Order: sequence, then structure tokens, then C-alpha cells
Amino acid sequence: MTKRKNPSRREFIRGSAAAAVAGLGFPYLIPASVLGRGGKPAPGNRVTLGCIGVGWQGGSNLKDFLEDPNVQVVAVCDIDADHLKEAKQTVDAKYGNDDCATYHFYEEVIARTDIDALSLGLPDHWHAIPAIAAARSGKDIFGEKPLAQNWAEARAMADAVKRYGRIWQTGSWQRSLANFRFACELVLNGRIGKVHTVEVGLPEGHTDFAGTAGQEDPLPPPKTLDYDRWLGPAPYSPYCVARVHKNWRWNLDYAGGQLMDWVGHHVDIAHWGLGFDYSGPYEVEGHGEYPNRGRLWNTATRYRVTVRYPKEITMVIAGGHDDIQSGTKWIGDRGWVWVNRGALDANPRSLLREKFSPNEIHLYRSPGHAREFIQSVKSRATTLAPAEVALRSATPGFLGQIAMLTGRKIRWDAEKEQILNDDGASRLLFRPMRSPWHL
Repeated sequence: MTKRKNPSRREFIRGSAAAAVAGLGFPYLIPASVLGRGGKPAPGNRVTLGCIGVGWQGGSNLKDFLEDPNVQVVAVCDIDADHLKEAKQTVDAKYGNDDCATYHFYEEVIARTDIDALSLGLPDHWHAIPAIAAARSGKDIFGEKPLAQNWAEARAMADAVKRYGRIWQTGSWQRSLANFRFACELVLNGRIGKVHTVEVGLPEGHTDFAGTAGQEDPLPPPKTLDYDRWLGPAPYSPYCVARVHKNWRWNLDYAGGQLMDWVGHHVDIAHWGLGFDYSGPYEVEGHGEYPNRGRLWNTATRYRVTVRYPKEITMVIAGGHDDIQSGTKWIGDRGWVWVNRGALDANPRSLLREKFSPNEIHLYRSPGHAREFIQSVKSRATTLAPAEVALRSATPGFLGQIAMLTGRKIRWDAEKEQILNDDGASRLLFRPMRSPWHL
């Protein structure tokens, strides 16, 4: 199986000029690494990278990119001064200079015409606005999973990436690991026969990543944090320690709990193995146990979502249920395959020694998730986890969350991407943004 090709850089530049002449209403910027200074190739043909959001996950992604000799990190941006200081120190120490620029406002990074690509490491409620602006400005993007805080923003992101011809890689990095790839190849090549059930086990509860559980008393925000901008398009709420860094995942204003934090990993792998990267379910129902009303951490702590697909396939996504093992398990009429981080099993176990003939499906062997993104920026080849695929991987989670919140079964038209016959549920596909923020 080969990767689909996007337009070459030469074709992209030619198309950009044509678009300008036609007056289509949006600017295309030619990446600096294509032309370099004075129209010559940049030294070593390195991709110039800006990193927006350099705290926990964003900081980890930054370090991955710093290990790639094909990348030059030239700018870091964060609204937490402590994160920003640490990121600059990390970059400058790597390159042995003081050249890395720092920014408080992401708009200034996006406006730089000498930056080819961006790494976005932001909370879910902040995924869509800068991503769409970056795509519009002609920059390629490495963004985190799930694609966005809600389905409509995720769809807008995928549309923008396509409209502006950008390369996108989602942080669904399990696709770049050998055991996940091999498990999917077993399923795709029919080694377990016709698949009828997929079990996806995700974490339960609220993991206190930042050690701030219970610190919910309103306080003045620290001077090092631009709290109003941290809230951004989310509804206004007073600052408290447990609301922000790392643990924002457990509040529905910013994210979707363990379900949405992990849907871009194990459900993404489930779709990869089924060949469902560009399709979707037709029915979703679910039950979730939510904390008492008024709690800051209000996402489901225990949940089960049942998703039905064409070809008589049912997927069960669960957290906190002993009958569903952590990871992804495909069950067919001739056996099963189960995969998790650092683990792989099958029945019959002889499947683990299988070899594939040249004419069978061979999934792309990634050189590493961040590195594959950089290679795609140069080659213009579609990445392993493009935006459209990330949207489809997250859709069972978005619909499952809606099913749990409404207590109703959701009927979904995967072609038209609409909830059928339920206006109340349909309204939960999007959320209004706090002024002045908008897409």
C-alpha cells in the first residue's frame, strides 16, 4: 500500500501563482526552505519549524524535532512564561547559540514567512483556531490528537488543510510503531477471517497528571500565565490551579476526558486495521458515569460506547470495564489479534510468525512519527495520520460523548456527516466560541 501523493512543491508554487491571478481571496506563501534566501535552496534543505505551545506534550514534541538534522527550530511560543523560558533554553542548548526567537502571541509566529512548518502542542479547545490560520498562511502542521474539542471544529480543520494544500500529521504516533503496524497488516490481509467485533480498551477515571486534584478554589492567575488567552474560545471561568496545565483534559469545556484523550490512539489503530480511515459508523450508543453536577473535573470516569459499522462490524470502546482489555482487539471468524503499547498477541499464536507476500497489503514503515512528518513536508507525500483520517478516528468518540450526554442512540450518516433526526444531539457537534474568538 503506497501513500497518496499531494502536489509537488513545484506544482504547489505554480498553483499558488495561478490562484493569485484568479483572485481567490487567500494568500499562498512559498515555504522558505524551497527558495531560501535570494531564491536559492536553504542550507542543507532544512525545514524551518516554529513550535506553538511548548508545555508538556508540546515540549516533548519539540525535543523530538530537535533530534532531526533536517529540522531547524527557529521560534517557540507559549502564554506561560515559564514554559517559554524552558523551551528557549532547550533549543539554544541544542544548537549552541542564542538564536531561537520567543513569542507570546501565536499570530506572530504564523506571520513569519521564513517558517515552513509548525508544531502545535495546545489544549484541545485551542486546536482549531491556530491550525486553520496556519494552513491559510501556507504552513504545514504537526498537531495533536484528538483533532479538536468538538466535531465541527475538527471538520473545519480538515477542510482547511485540504483547501490550502497543506501537509498535516496528527500525534497518533502508534501508527509509527512496528507492533501496531504488524497487527493491522494481519487483520487487513485476512489472517483472522471476517472481522465482526472490535474491542477498544481505554483508561478510566481522572489521572492527576499535574498533582492538582482538589485545588479548585478561585485564585488570581499567576503573573507568568496569560489566563484570559488560555481560556480563549472556551466559556469564561475563574482561574484555579486544577483547571489548567495537563488536567484541563477532565473538563468538558476544554476536552473530552479519557475517551477523547485516547480515541486518537486505540480507536485510530482499530480503524487502520479495518481499512476505515476514510469512512465511519452508522449508529452509536453509550453510557457514561459522570461526577456530580458542579464538579470542575466533569468528564466521564467510567464509560462504554457501542459503535456499529457497515459490513456487520461492531466496535465497543470502554474505560473502567473489566471485560474489555486495554488496547485494540479485532475478533474474526478465524481468530483474533490484540495489540497494545509494548504488547502483541493473537489466536492462533502462529499468526505472530506470519510473513506477507509481495502482492499483499504492506503498510508504510515509518522512520519515526515526527521525522515522517518532516519527510512529508519535503516530499509532499501524505503522512500516516493526516487531518481527514484524524477526524474519522475521533468521530466515534465525538458521537459516543453525545450519546452519553443525551442518553440517546445516535444515527449517523457517514457520507453526509450528519446526525439523523435529532436536532438536540446535532447541536452538540459544535459549540459557540467566546468573543472575540472565531474560526
